[in-house]
Amino acid sequence: MRKPTIKDVAARAEVSLKTVSRVINDEAGVHARTREQVRKAIADLDYRPDPSARSLRSAQSYALGLLYDNPNPYYVIAMQNGVLSVCRETGYGLQIHPCDASSPDLANDIIALVRNARLAGIVLAPPMSEQQALVDTLRANGIRLVRIVSASRAPQDGSACIFVDDRDAAYAITEHLIQLGHQRVGFLWGGKSHGSSWERFKGYEDALRDYGIEPDPALVVEGDYSFDDGFRGARRLLALPNRPTAIFGSNDEIAAGVLAAARSGGLNVPYDLSIAGFEDSPFSKQSWPALTTAKQATEDIARRATRRLLEDLRDQPVSALANEGFSPELVVRGSTAPPRPGA
Repeated sequence: MRKPTIKDVAARAEVSLKTVSRVINDEAGVHARTREQVRKAIADLDYRPDPSARSLRSAQSYALGLLYDNPNPYYVIAMQNGVLSVCRETGYGLQIHPCDASSPDLANDIIALVRNARLAGIVLAPPMSEQQALVDTLRANGIRLVRIVSASRAPQDGSACIFVDDRDAAYAITEHLIQLGHQRVGFLWGGKSHGSSWERFKGYEDALRDYGIEPDPALVVEGDYSFDDGFRGARRLLALPNRPTAIFGSNDEIAAGVLAAARSGGLNVPYDLSIAGFEDSPFSKQSWPALTTAKQATEDIARRATRRLLEDLRDQPVSALANEGFSPELVVRGSTAPPRPGA
């Protein structure tokens, strides 16, 4: 069977080719009832616009890029799914490109990628999105982009941005542990090149100080967003003469590593050791006990970032281009409980 074409959609919806094109490109000037009629025809026929063909027929590109550098596969998959869902809705193609955020040639590599692949714009994920010099260079070279950053408010540089308030969520996790009665709460970092690691650490410190607990450097271990670093960091903390009664891992993968280390040491979670993670990835739900965490809607964040980029590409009025913030929500599960008496 041949693939349905735009002519098939127009015939089924009983409209012109131009009207179908306007609906696909989400242009103004189409009556709501007609727009719904065209969208129904697209769905009934399972019509998928060819981004390459559209780009060749016009000066406009119909392809976006997703650029990331993150060792967490669940985060990357959620980002891809979120961006891809909007691309499919709007008839854009998507090029997914892993990067080395520490590369000295990163800016030139991205500029070459965008021009060679004729990308209309890019979704820039952390940590590249948090490198201001890189963002400034890309924008100076005419690269249209949207940034996803960890911050309590949007950066004031005028760039399109979606921000995630990791600090507030980390504060809530630490506060939860303190209110359970934990006075010695360990913290395991994610990669320091990620702004989210710093924001989560600041939230942890702020909560301790607000509850009159002086942060103890011995309870803080650097690492990366990985299971192995969670395991190693937890073994180090649990070997202390006065070990923590709770450990907060900067993401769920780290927290799962903490859980494995606790089990290998014969500890009962949550009664000998409470554990909390961050992001609400499959690690948090598949662990036993399930992990207390902060639910971060990564797919929703990626979807909103893509829509924000498309709004910018269409040069919509500034009032329609508000940068949006997300705040991960505390999810309490079985991995946290009050410490044993006398712990």
